[in-house]
Amino acid sequence: MQADEFVQSFRLAAPYIHAFRGRTFVIALGGEVVRDGKFATITHDINLLTSLGVRLVVVHGARPQIEARISERGLETRYHHGLRVTDAQTLECVIQAVGQVRVEIESWLSMGLANSPMANADIRVSAGNFITAQPMGIRDGLDLMYTGEVRKVDTTAIRYRLDDGELVLLSTLGYSPTGEVFNVPLEDVATSAAIALRADKLIFLLGQQGVEDLAGELLTELTALQADQFLSTHPHPHEDIRLYLPCAIKSVRSGVARAHLVSHHVDGALLKELFTHDGIGTMISRDSLETMREATIDDVGGVLALIEPLEDDGVLVKRGRELLEREIHRYSVLEHDSKIVGCVAMYPFPKSHMAEMACLVIHPDYRDANRGEQLLKHIEQHAKSLGVRELFVLTTRTAHWFVERGFALATVDALPIERKQLYNYQRRSKVFIKQLRN
Repeated sequence: MQADEFVQSFRLAAPYIHAFRGRTFVIALGGEVVRDGKFATITHDINLLTSLGVRLVVVHGARPQIEARISERGLETRYHHGLRVTDAQTLECVIQAVGQVRVEIESWLSMGLANSPMANADIRVSAGNFITAQPMGIRDGLDLMYTGEVRKVDTTAIRYRLDDGELVLLSTLGYSPTGEVFNVPLEDVATSAAIALRADKLIFLLGQQGVEDLAGELLTELTALQADQFLSTHPHPHEDIRLYLPCAIKSVRSGVARAHLVSHHVDGALLKELFTHDGIGTMISRDSLETMREATIDDVGGVLALIEPLEDDGVLVKRGRELLEREIHRYSVLEHDSKIVGCVAMYPFPKSHMAEMACLVIHPDYRDANRGEQLLKHIEQHAKSLGVRELFVLTTRTAHWFVERGFALATVDALPIERKQLYNYQRRSKVFIKQLRN
């Protein structure tokens, strides 16, 4: 990366750095990440996140390590609907494998080698009996024995350690009040912890790039409803998607702000997903990431950033911050995941039962999905609520767009007298008017 590209990328990451400080993220990864030696690079990303003030809970699995232990002892591996049947001998293998993986993870997180991304790292890891479990019991007539499910997450103890600047490491072992140990699925521990902690993000690192459609295209954003529909129409998704997508849906419906499915095969996957606007995986939210709302004084900077390139190009009349601050109550903004990607203003002329729509702008990266029409429809509805019968615009470049949406060419004389007096004959903007029907 060239120096200028680095500077630009770092600046674009600034809003996320600010937003994530003090937030709680739960990161879930399978034992294959450790087995394949990929946790070393993930450690670098975890170190960066902790240095930026993110409160991290890491949940690790150990399936391949358990399989290896079982094979070494000549035991039989049994599954029931994707759940391991854990008898007493298998539980011994589970405990040994989980301990092995936890030690490896702690050793990687303890590094502080000079001339490396871990230089001067000071990650303190806390692990313990944070998960209370209970047996899954008998399913379809089969006793799963020491296979368990989360009963309770000790959020008080976890938050105490997060408040003290520690990284909390959770394994797939749960403990009962009677002193028993249970093998709990990774996705259950991660989802239960994220919900109990009301985490800001639950991130699953998986073998796929994310959720893909039938053509193999990545679906970068899904609402919980859309994710449900995907599962109902794709009965045989990749195993990781089958396991983790329902958990992502459950988590966002239970108070987790966002869930992410990201490939662990991509170097820097966590950073690319979290600190770029488009990400590299699939993000699941409870509701749509886009909202239309009335602008406030806090939106002035975002609106200015949106319209200034068009002002410099002569498409829009220059407004300036002071004028925009005075008139911000006239504006509506379209937000995509807290970023302003569109704006529009309306100036009513009550005596003439007319209103001007102005400053209709969509960010270049979001000029699809009919977002311009969304803003237009919003203004039309607002205008009708005020008794406006005609909506007009003045434009020098986008005449066809308005004609295609029901506006008709008119003369300057058709404008309200107050607006006609302010008409700029040097710009020679064309006037278009649309009749609003109730």
